[in-house]
Amino acid sequence: MITKNITAIILAGGLGSRLRPFTYSIPKPLMKIQGKPILEYIIENLHKHKINNIILAIDYKANKIEKYFGSGKKLGVKLKYCLQTGHLGTGGAIKKAAKDLKTTFIVINGDNIANYDFTKMLKEHKKCKGIGTIALTEVNDVSQFGVVKLKEKRIIKFVEKPKKEDAPSNFINAGAYVLEPKIFNYISERKSSLEKDCFENITNKEKLFGFMHKGIWFPTDNFERFFIAHKKLKKHKF
Repeated sequence: MITKNITAIILAGGLGSRLRPFTYSIPKPLMKIQGKPILEYIIENLHKHKINNIILAIDYKANKIEKYFGSGKKLGVKLKYCLQTGHLGTGGAIKKAAKDLKTTFIVINGDNIANYDFTKMLKEHKKCKGIGTIALTEVNDVSQFGVVKLKEKRIIKFVEKPKKEDAPSNFINAGAYVLEPKIFNYISERKSSLEKDCFENITNKEKLFGFMHKGIWFPTDNFERFFIAHKKLKKHKF
């Protein structure tokens, strides 16, 4: 199985400032939609694809996340925790959490509920032989997302949160990645953004590919999106 021995890193350390005052007392990954924490949906989808080695990159109210999930045994997975200190950004958090990884790995943003097909995504990534593969989805309003320009499957331009008129397409970063360790050559050990400081700068140097995600995708990073996810998830089998 292609997913065997693959490790996934879930970025779950954000402050959740756009979901305050709720996140004053509870970290965003533990906020519940249809009675289940956001982070639990993500872990369950990984387990569905036999990806059971998971690192949670945590910071804000980290003890509550660790207390809730523990070893991960109840969900059929093995959880490790990487405490992020000093707000390293997505780039710095990934580099710290993945310091011991020597092979292909997965990274997932911890505030999206999505049924990514990681089995198929990994197969395409291996076939394309690039440094990374980004899950993409199509939206009408691109101004709050990372947007790509594609040549067939290859990403030839990546723009983080462009103005609508400057966007190269309507295909956006859906918050899940298959990456090779070589990506660390382009990520600072200090605070950095994987999207802005890395992806935007490597499309002319390395092969970066897009994977079209056609399934459920509900971002939950602000109140409007959170309540949309809560409402729409009723109608979908996850």
